[in-house]
Amino acid sequence: GPMFRNWLRSKAMGIVPVNEKEFMGGSDNAILDGSDKELKDFAARMFGFQREKGLDFVGRFNGKYVIGEAKLISDDGGHQNAQFNDAMDTLKEPVADGVVKIAVIDGVPYIKSTKKIHTELLKSSKPILSALLLRDFLYQI
Repeated sequence: GPMFRNWLRSKAMGIVPVNEKEFMGGSDNAILDGSDKELKDFAARMFGFQREKGLDFVGRFNGKYVIGEAKLISDDGGHQNAQFNDAMDTLKEPVADGVVKIAVIDGVPYIKSTKKIHTELLKSSKPILSALLLRDFLYQI
């Protein structure tokens, strides 16, 4: 969450996140800056997002809105499975047509194994990607 947001603020996506007024005042590519709650509240107002959990990402790229959850999964089992499930649940949440939902997941899920997190990652048809691929994904949608 906070580390991901700091990474976004470092201009890793080629742009600096902006406040809601600037975000809504234009149509160019933009990332909304704010807390989990502020991003969740914005997504609720604009896109009908109803989860109680906050969001880590709200952006607009090539005219499409993108919302998402970011997780660094450092181990298998227990709390780490819950973190993975939290990101996956964000992908299942109904929102307005045309809004792209993503899960930015990094860490052990990409290590080949028979464990739940890896097998769930492989069988999902949802947009799940590493932060390393996020910029390419956003600019090509």
